[in-house]
Amino acid sequence: MRVSFRTLVGITGMVALIGAGCSQSMAADESMGMASPATASSGTKAAALRTTLNTLFAEHVWLAGSATGAALGGRDADFKAAAAALDQNSVAIARAIGSVYGSDAEQAFLPLWRKHIGFAVDYTVGVATNDRARADKAVNDLVGYSQDFGAFLQSANPNLPKSVVADLVKHHVVTLKTVIDAQAAKDPEKAYVALRTAAGHMPMIADPLAEAIVKQFPDRFGG
Repeated sequence: MRVSFRTLVGITGMVALIGAGCSQSMAADESMGMASPATASSGTKAAALRTTLNTLFAEHVWLAGSATGAALGGRDADFKAAAAALDQNSVAIARAIGSVYGSDAEQAFLPLWRKHIGFAVDYTVGVATNDRARADKAVNDLVGYSQDFGAFLQSANPNLPKSVVADLVKHHVVTLKTVIDAQAAKDPEKAYVALRTAAGHMPMIADPLAEAIVKQFPDRFGG
């Protein structure tokens, strides 16, 4: 695949934006006024938690696909906007976790979550430049990440077995990879079908996470 200089600048710029953590994210997230699941009324806490996690995880996929598509298409302004929104989403997910487990968990979760976005960037760069070694390494890194993520959640909640979480995250990685491959092949029909599939998978992560949290803290999330 022929890659323009502008495309490379757009893709590699994602690394800088993710690494910097988009410092505007927290301020932007605050301005949106997102309700924390922990502040919902007693009868709706469990439902609010589940809805929040489902919304944020699905949003993560759509924004990631927007960012990689813009980067591969050399649309620099679109890419920057999508990457910034993607990081705002990451901050919001971390805050949802922090609303349950506290600020220390929130601070530990955010860089871990951003890490898999960085690996997705590496894969995108590898595909765009026909660098198979880099793309393969990124896939291996993402598979390894799924184990780290599973271990993190199991350490916080014994109702979330590491192997189960790792398998769910691995499937997320595979579906997102399919999106990037279709975008790189300039097949918009396949890309959007894959993006819809990837977003549709996210309840398989959000729902068990919400259910495990409610089971762990029945007094806080009971009706």
